[in-house]
Amino acid sequence: MNRTFGKGAALLAAAICLALTTSPAEARDLSLQDAIAEALAANTGLRVTAQGEKTAEAELRAAKGANSWSASTSASASTSKQQDEDRSTSSSLGLTFSLPLYTGGKNEANIRSSALGLDIAGLTTERKRETLKYDVIKAYFDALEARHTIDVDQDSVDYYAANLENVTQLYEAGSKARIDQLRASVELSDARQTLIKAQNNYEVDLATLRNLKNLDRTEPLNLTDDFTYDTFDISLDDSIAYALRSRKDILADEYTLQQKEEAVKIAEAGKKPSVSLSAGPTISQTFEPSGHNSYDVKAGVSANWNVFDSGVTNAQIDEAKANRDTAKLNLQKAQEDADLAVRTAYYNMREAEHRLDSTADAVGQAEQDAYIAREKYRVGEGILLDVIDARKALSTAKLNHISAQYDYVRYKAQVVNEMGIGLTDEERAAAAKIADTATPAVTAEPQKKEEP
Repeated sequence: MNRTFGKGAALLAAAICLALTTSPAEARDLSLQDAIAEALAANTGLRVTAQGEKTAEAELRAAKGANSWSASTSASASTSKQQDEDRSTSSSLGLTFSLPLYTGGKNEANIRSSALGLDIAGLTTERKRETLKYDVIKAYFDALEARHTIDVDQDSVDYYAANLENVTQLYEAGSKARIDQLRASVELSDARQTLIKAQNNYEVDLATLRNLKNLDRTEPLNLTDDFTYDTFDISLDDSIAYALRSRKDILADEYTLQQKEEAVKIAEAGKKPSVSLSAGPTISQTFEPSGHNSYDVKAGVSANWNVFDSGVTNAQIDEAKANRDTAKLNLQKAQEDADLAVRTAYYNMREAEHRLDSTADAVGQAEQDAYIAREKYRVGEGILLDVIDARKALSTAKLNHISAQYDYVRYKAQVVNEMGIGLTDEERAAAAKIADTATPAVTAEPQKKEEP
């Protein structure tokens, strides 16, 4: 019965393997840099964020227009009849041009605030691109780690299958107990379950990568890059200092604080007078009781000063100041969060780096231990439990080494992202191809930063 179960489980594992994996000849080769470029050019979330630049640009145009000339037209027609008088019918058409001469600084503050909003939108888009790049790198190496995990788990399945066959031969020869055959069969079944889960994890990781790239969700991929060890020579203090002066989200928070300061000026303008210039012609025509036309041109300057509004303006000023103070705290919180994020990623990167050498040594030692345990059992000097423990130790050592490798490259990419290091020229060129993205009126990176 155990042999029947073993054969059925083997067929099931083979079927799942065929369903979840694709021949490299049918898959499209994809390098890490190509994956980043394709995501920057097609990611839907990035396109949504980029729409904020269009909105901000429109708001800036509206703010500038509010401080310039405007024109309005008016038209009227009337008829009237009073006692003992003839009926009177007339119409008029007027055109009025107006220009704000003085608004207490309100319009000017609105323009400055809108210009800052356009800068904030550009910085937000740029930060989204940097974060998307990190997400692609993480998804790419997650998939590679899953693929290597499949290799280790497949080796375990092959090993336990061979071990079960060997134990069965020894049992049939009378040199081993039935319990050894049962235990070997259970270990093979467990190894197959682990392999199936690893294959599923690989497919999920590939699906995540395709989603970031906005690709056909069923397109088979062959990831061509793999782990390479590159040292990270920037110190922790320098990494944190760079993040605090270069991260786009922190710069955006600084601009937001400036916006809130402009909002205070806008609110305070409510206590000041406003002056506007208006001019325009008016054409009037009387139909009854006698036809008569007239043409007038009027021009004038008007002033408006709200001297009392039951404390409404003062309340608006207090609200604007509270929002400004909140923006200060948000900026401080963003700086503190950036400091913690860089430290956490940096420590994790160094920890993974230290694990690289120790796990590599452990793999070699575990291979020797597994070989000795297997040979001792084969000649009747060992027990099956030693063979199983040694094999599990070998699989764990291999997986630990794989984990250390990909933890290092992922945490290294996270450090780079948390520092706010910008895109390369090639990546910027790819990002410029994204659909439906307007070119911002001001640069999203007001200062040229020297990338470490």
